[in-house]
Amino acid sequence: MKQFSEMVLPDAIHKAAKDLNYITPTPIQQEAIPWLLENDTDLIGLAQTGTGKTAAFGIPVLTKTDSTRNVVQTIILCPTRELCVQITKDFESFSKYMPAIRTCAVYGGAPIYTQKEALKKGVQIVVGTPGRVMDMIRQKVLKLENVQRLILDEADEMLNMGFKDDIFEIMSHTPAQKQTLLFSATMPKDVVTITKTFMKDPYRIAVGSQEQGVANIKHFYYKVHAKDKYAALKRIADMYPKIYGIVFCKTRTETQEIADKLQHDGYNADALHGDLSQNQRDLVMSRFRSKYVQLLIATDVAARGLDVDDLTHIINYQPPMEADIYIHRSGRTGRAGKSGISITIVNPREMPQLKAMEKRLGREIALAHIPTGREICEKQLYNLIDNMEQIQVDDEQIDPFLENVYKKLSWLSREELIKRFVSVEFNRFLKYYKDATDLDFVPEIQKLKPREKRDITFSNFALNIGYEDNLTKRELMKLINRLNVARGIEIGRIDIADRDTIVELDSYFAPQLLRALNKAKFAGVAVQAKLLEEKGKPSKPKRSKFKK
Repeated sequence: MKQFSEMVLPDAIHKAAKDLNYITPTPIQQEAIPWLLENDTDLIGLAQTGTGKTAAFGIPVLTKTDSTRNVVQTIILCPTRELCVQITKDFESFSKYMPAIRTCAVYGGAPIYTQKEALKKGVQIVVGTPGRVMDMIRQKVLKLENVQRLILDEADEMLNMGFKDDIFEIMSHTPAQKQTLLFSATMPKDVVTITKTFMKDPYRIAVGSQEQGVANIKHFYYKVHAKDKYAALKRIADMYPKIYGIVFCKTRTETQEIADKLQHDGYNADALHGDLSQNQRDLVMSRFRSKYVQLLIATDVAARGLDVDDLTHIINYQPPMEADIYIHRSGRTGRAGKSGISITIVNPREMPQLKAMEKRLGREIALAHIPTGREICEKQLYNLIDNMEQIQVDDEQIDPFLENVYKKLSWLSREELIKRFVSVEFNRFLKYYKDATDLDFVPEIQKLKPREKRDITFSNFALNIGYEDNLTKRELMKLINRLNVARGIEIGRIDIADRDTIVELDSYFAPQLLRALNKAKFAGVAVQAKLLEEKGKPSKPKRSKFKK
């Protein structure tokens, strides 16, 4: 594999690459840079976020830019403000020693007049989000008649966000003869449509394949009731004290609600979504990159383009609707040979989406059990001990206080002293998880034990429905089966009256049946059920009330 120093590039870019510590190109850079330097035809690049796509197209763009012409020669479209700013910063770093080349970021959420002034002064490269780019075109501030290269970065996400019409409109303002580069993590139908409509026999580079890196990433899922998802998320965070990851949610509202709950419960978490102002987003990302925030709760759209190193976990609060999105998310961890963990929290109704993810991944996603209170306390205790062992002691600062500390603690034995120091932090976990219940999903439908292994006894259930509700024995049996309490449940004698019914049902499932019956409806009537007799002694109904 060639090193950056071996590539045929301008000296100014070699110097900038050295400053950036660019030594060995990533796979997409290794493939794309030489090809783009030698070709002016269209290109499709398939690669995940964080694989170095910006340098892959940025270095050739800068190499081919004519610094003597003060017109827009390259326009780069991307889905989010964050990605727009990041690409612009990267271009400025690559062109550090090319002062005549100017790059301008054009995006919403920032003052439009400063962006207008930058465009009026003249730039060769524009990086923008589709909406703001269209605004600049309509106001005749941004002119694209001299564009030689059009680059669509994160094309799949731009289309997911509804920018299809804007992209088509922007393309119509560029010359017919130009080079079009499309970079995407996935290739849904709309992206394929763009390639067929606007690209001419594009060369295709696919690196960092969707399965690449799987060996470094452990894939797990936790199955819980929908109501227990937040509790499960907290246990995951507690089980991994050094967690540094992104939690993906579907909506902006849910993202903010979960972040607020985590903050209230004492976790270092924050939210990233489209409702935040640019200053708020910058602050959140600054706190996250510095690792002051351990858990970033984000929507897919907001997280696009975020290039953060050393993520230990990716957590899907729900499985994504498209399997490719799962691959894209999980690829944010386990980079550079490091290990990572991808977790999905599912409820029973979301299992089909999980199966689709497994099929696309090409491997099974392992079912893991939600950590118990005892397991979490044990993990936290040993983490506390590790932190105490590794703490850096500033002797100069602490020595003046030690004499009084020794006197105050002299009455404690070594063992008692250790217990007390450990308990200062450990007690809150013991208290919180003292009566913690098991959160793992246990299906209500149970397999019956073989009949010969247990004696079947019956309990009498009185119901508030009868002949006047068009109830028949057949309809009652269908109702009981629809309760999904157990497969093949044993049903004994059934006595139906005008407005009441007594039915014998397997005593083994009496509590579950009672709960389920009282949640059921028959012919629009809310069922009311109660147990009449003890196990094994079915009652004889009063014939004055029931039809024979």
